[in-house]
Amino acid sequence: MKATVALLALAVGSQALVARTESCCTSITAYGGPGGLVGQLSDGQNRIGDHSLPTGQYCLGADGGFVDGQGRGCIFTPPTTQYQCDTGANATTGFSISCNGTISYHGQDTFWACPTGQNGGYNIYEEPIKNEPGCVAIWLEADSCHAECPAPPPATTPTPTPTPAACPAELTGSWQFPHLIVTVNSAEPDKAYGTQFNGTASGTISTIFNFDIPASYAGKECSIEFLFPTQDQLETSAYTYSPGMFNFAFLKGAATEETTSANAPEVVYNFGNFELKPGTATHIGQCPNGCAAGEKIAFSMSAVGAASLNYFQDYNPCPIGAYVTAQ
Repeated sequence: MKATVALLALAVGSQALVARTESCCTSITAYGGPGGLVGQLSDGQNRIGDHSLPTGQYCLGADGGFVDGQGRGCIFTPPTTQYQCDTGANATTGFSISCNGTISYHGQDTFWACPTGQNGGYNIYEEPIKNEPGCVAIWLEADSCHAECPAPPPATTPTPTPTPAACPAELTGSWQFPHLIVTVNSAEPDKAYGTQFNGTASGTISTIFNFDIPASYAGKECSIEFLFPTQDQLETSAYTYSPGMFNFAFLKGAATEETTSANAPEVVYNFGNFELKPGTATHIGQCPNGCAAGEKIAFSMSAVGAASLNYFQDYNPCPIGAYVTAQ
């Protein structure tokens, strides 16, 4: 999954970032969205997906800033954070290239591409454009200018490990995974974080889960379940966790990608606080409106006190996260 690949790339890159005393020039390839080589317009806009453009050349200096082949400093332009190269501009610094070529900005390797409406092209941004549903997450890779990754350690005979215990619960029968996950932050009440792959509850940050209930669930009872395997039971997910209580609440309506803490749907039923622990499956409760067949439903998860949880929602063995079951 893209999110998993991105996390792995960042983890590897943090071990071998390029240290340089002089600039090094490279072309850049984008992954995600339309993908492909980063091209450049004559005015310095960097673009992917438009195959009519010449491939851009970008030189990373010792200060961590890129200058293009014309000597123009590459910057995130306010207020949209579009990444382009302007004559006379001082390059935005803070970039680095990991040993596998992944480009990061202050440790963050996810960028955004938003459609221009011209020749299938997408401009590159630090943050997605507000109210532009066509923006997609991308990752950028330098085609040169990166050191070789360290050699793996010598092979050793692995020590047999015990087979992990059975999953806390299996998804059987009729069930649904979240069709939209959005994060809201009461400390930034008007900020929309958009679609997320992770469920997060920590301090002022909480998560809203949307579910599209099939019409075939008419007459059934729907329940909310939270599955929390141990780390060694997960194949394609991971989590960070501080123990404690977590609150779950059923909401009046569904969230959207533009949902913020300020405009989030109001709570219509509070399920209460639950202690979520690795290796457990927690029955949160029955949906107060039955199954709401053919409709969208949503509920929130927030942390109580010092509790904290950030996990990648995934139904691969063992499934982890929030689910709706029907019977």
